[in-house]
Amino acid sequence: MSQPIKSDDQHFTYGDYSQWSEDEHWELIDGVTYDMSPAPAKIHADISGELFFAFKSYLRGKPCKVYAAPFDVRFPEGDEPDKEIKSVVQPDILVVCDENKLDEKGCRGAPDLVIEILSPTTASKDCIQKRDLYERHGVKEFWTADPTNRLVHVYVLGSDGLYGRPAIFTDCGKVTVSIFADLKINLKEVFPQQLKVVRESPRKYLTE
Repeated sequence: MSQPIKSDDQHFTYGDYSQWSEDEHWELIDGVTYDMSPAPAKIHADISGELFFAFKSYLRGKPCKVYAAPFDVRFPEGDEPDKEIKSVVQPDILVVCDENKLDEKGCRGAPDLVIEILSPTTASKDCIQKRDLYERHGVKEFWTADPTNRLVHVYVLGSDGLYGRPAIFTDCGKVTVSIFADLKINLKEVFPQQLKVVRESPRKYLTE
């Protein structure tokens, strides 16, 4: 398969993306390539697994579906064919309630909810370019989970089609999911437990 050509002035489409090696992990936003390597850290995988389990358990037997990366989401600007789509991303977690958006390639169109787990190499893209992409295409609810600061920011799409100020939750909080009013995610169960550090004076252990 052909490899992506790294160029500041060249733009790509899903037609190009679909020909690239599966060993290379990329996202396209408005035709611009973003390298997704290296692989996520363990804490990223732990948080992703807990969030996926929470949504999977709640949605069992319900029409909405939850998926975890790698899972392609194509964002068409209109009714253009897939090969001309300029934005395709792989959210860490996504929920889709319209089965007509799902096909063998993944999802075409906006999921109902997207969660991105931040890392030092992707935080800027997730919080700026991808947030803008999700807002423009009507993703109803967008979360960022920050493993370093143990915070979750939740953006909900307003009637004006824009995200307002995010609600911010600590690792001890419970998030009520706006698209499922009876679902609350306990963040104590999402973030890995922190080891307690006991600080004592070493003098008590010294022998005379």
